[in-house]
Amino acid sequence: MPAERAVVLTAEGKDELENELQMLRSVKLPDVTRRVQELTLDGDVSDNSEYEDTKEELMIVEARIREIEHLLRRAQVIHKTPIDGVIKLGSQVTLVDEDGHTERWTLVSPAEANTMNAKISTDSPVGAALVGKREGETVTVSAPGGDTTYRVQQVE
Repeated sequence: MPAERAVVLTAEGKDELENELQMLRSVKLPDVTRRVQELTLDGDVSDNSEYEDTKEELMIVEARIREIEHLLRRAQVIHKTPIDGVIKLGSQVTLVDEDGHTERWTLVSPAEANTMNAKISTDSPVGAALVGKREGETVTVSAPGGDTTYRVQQVE
């Protein structure tokens, strides 16, 4: 069997996954399991939508636990390198679009990406276009919504 590909994570990303796994194992899984058991004890579950929904929630929680365990087994943590101005995995980048709006993103691996936390994947259209660029350069990103041009204002 071929060796599994490493999942490159920032130290922060690895910590976040470990914390999520701990919460799922110690809080969420026991809670959902308890609710399934209570619903089972309540009687006929053959036509019980709450029971079905809770069972589905249990399967989702168990699947997420397995997914995180799998990611952590393959995790390879990148460490911050000295800032050389070149955008790479782990870089924090401040961009200015053509309308003057400023955005700040951290480039991470797909396993860590979370736009709600300003973390974009190096595989995303924006992330892929930024890798290798430097402060002051411009980049045009093609996305389903159209092309957008950004100027790299700062790389940390």
